[in-house]
Amino acid sequence: MSKKKRGWKFVAVALGLTLVTSCGLESGGAVPLAVGPGSIQPVPELEGVKMTVGSKDFTEQIILGYMIEFAMVAAGADVRDLTNIQGSNSTRDAQLNGQIDLTYEYTGTGWINHLGNEIPLPDPQAQFDAVRDEDLAKNDMVWIDPAPMNNTYALAMNKETAEKTGVKTISDYARLVESDPGAAVTCVETEFNVRQDGFPGLAAKYGFDASRAQRQILQGGIIYQATADGNQCKFGEVFTTDGRIIALDLVLLDDDLSFFPKYNPALVMKKSFADAHPQVAEIMAPISERLTNEVMTELNRQVDVEGKEPAEVARDWMVSEGFVTVG
Repeated sequence: MSKKKRGWKFVAVALGLTLVTSCGLESGGAVPLAVGPGSIQPVPELEGVKMTVGSKDFTEQIILGYMIEFAMVAAGADVRDLTNIQGSNSTRDAQLNGQIDLTYEYTGTGWINHLGNEIPLPDPQAQFDAVRDEDLAKNDMVWIDPAPMNNTYALAMNKETAEKTGVKTISDYARLVESDPGAAVTCVETEFNVRQDGFPGLAAKYGFDASRAQRQILQGGIIYQATADGNQCKFGEVFTTDGRIIALDLVLLDDDLSFFPKYNPALVMKKSFADAHPQVAEIMAPISERLTNEVMTELNRQVDVEGKEPAEVARDWMVSEGFVTVG
């Protein structure tokens, strides 16, 4: 789902990316930072194997893409960097067309955007299983090892609003909309305001009248600060692993009826690539399992708030976890 358009962006030329109108993306550039083996040791079967790693064009995706790249470099592969592709559909097309071999994709994106389903599955494992099975059957795409982190939609508020209203869950928020709409002014992006997996669907699921909810339409990046200020926005639409949640001390409302789709990232590759290089799945599994909401939010914060480069943030984390060493 192309809902994730926020975040820090590289200059495309610096990454060696070239957009070609007729046929999409050409081969990428070199991996920007050197790494050596750590717990990931050279794998003879991957020595010199050429592979291209891709990602979408927002902070979290670029960080995740570099994690794959550094892991594969440590294993001995000849890796090309094609991170920072604009949009979910372009990234997916690049993979289907063989322009990238590996990427992290979100289960909700795969289920709804790529496979065309309308109703998400509330259980994360069931959602992953469904995406894995359907995408393999229809497109020969292999999904492996979903991470525990879930970068989905959420509603947030500042601590003052939480204390004044007593709101902790979206059910609480729904009651506040009905009883005191002026105390529940909510800032949302244009897309979220009209999507069925956005505000209209949220209102239907939680049983409140969407027309009673006073909404302000803002750009995604502005919503975080406006919600933290608490004047224009008492509540705001956010993404659960965005680093600004920590930086601005925002409080997330519990989605107590499990409305929002699950967006757990999993490694995705063509079946032919997976069959030829089964070692890739073995190498990436321990990395994915350590990617919790807390970990990813902190890594995103280092980029979006502190201004660090995604490649450095990804490498530093992988070094701290012992996966790789500084090359």
